Amino acid sequence: MTPSSRSAHSVRPEHRLLGRRNLLIGAAGLAGLGGGAFWEIERRMGSSADYGEAVRAMRSTLDARPGTRDLIRFATLAPNGHNTQPWRFEAARDRITIRPDFSRRTPVVDPDDHHLFVSLGCAAETLALAASSRGLGGDLRFDAFEGGAIRFDYGPTQPVGSDLFDAIPRRQSTRSDYDGRAVSTANLKALAVAGTIPGVDLELITDRPRMNQISDLVVAGNTRQMTDPAFIRELKTWLRFNPGQALRTGDGLYGPASGSPALPEWLGPVVFDRLVTARSEGDRYAGQMRSSAGVAVFIGAAADRDHWVRVGRACQRFALQATALGLKCAFVNQPVEVPALRPDLSALVGLPGRRPDVVMRFGHGPEMPFSARRPVAAVMAA
Repeated sequence: MTPSSRSAHSVRPEHRLLGRRNLLIGAAGLAGLGGGAFWEIERRMGSSADYGEAVRAMRSTLDARPGTRDLIRFATLAPNGHNTQPWRFEAARDRITIRPDFSRRTPVVDPDDHHLFVSLGCAAETLALAASSRGLGGDLRFDAFEGGAIRFDYGPTQPVGSDLFDAIPRRQSTRSDYDGRAVSTANLKALAVAGTIPGVDLELITDRPRMNQISDLVVAGNTRQMTDPAFIRELKTWLRFNPGQALRTGDGLYGPASGSPALPEWLGPVVFDRLVTARSEGDRYAGQMRSSAGVAVFIGAAADRDHWVRVGRACQRFALQATALGLKCAFVNQPVEVPALRPDLSALVGLPGRRPDVVMRFGHGPEMPFSARRPVAAVMAA
């Protein structure tokens, strides 16, 4: 996510010398501020250890008899575009309603709120899996007349555990290189089954020629976005350059989750502007695509909010199944986000004329730092 979740300030190897120079300049500036100011900046940056402990608490085990707030906490662990967490939860007797939070839109990368509603679908599927595991089964219903709300009506049932539920706290969008190993036929079948729901088509691509074509579309989309000043301005508002900043906001794209060094909030944008280019990001994405075992493309049967929510449910199930199988995945949605590239992508997967919704790469890769989430109180309606 995006559904376009990405961190655009990774420092590439060819820029390490320049990166060191910028960091030295920054260090010299910090030294000139005096000891008190230096330590205040260090304090605000926070520590990776404290960040890790806080994020583990956000992802702690669901209570055996969860209340509404604990179910909502689990639902917020779902993937979402730019980690904006664009949702509001309303709790009533035997019902939880998920509404779009339009104050957290990303209008440049997502002008029609496509990714926002995909994100709501991811949260809804996570909520349903969590509740079912604790004997609170129910149905999800999209309500177009309520601004695109999703209602989850539930009641006592037999608990239904699953590998997908168990994977919820461990799922992450792993924006790093993978190791290139193939995924077994059995595991590909399991991914396909998990990611298939009514109203959504899923195409799994593992042959290198078509993966290379998708990689070309990803790079082309990246180039258009990274040369768009409006896109860059919007992206930078969601970048979180150090543990302290990420925990204070509870949202956004955390740089170290993509392998970038933690930087002071004032220095991070400077390094971004000097090091991050369309070419450097294109090279990074091309390398990540080469290291992946396959690509999953999700396309709804119609281009409307109902089907965008369904796509979110499907891609979250896919991501959870991948996690349960020991696989990693990440969104590479540039061919979806740039309208001119959508026809090429839909034709490539054999569904010409349809609007593609989500592109995910998958494979075997390392665990990276997890992203933060806002407190439950911040996402519940008053």
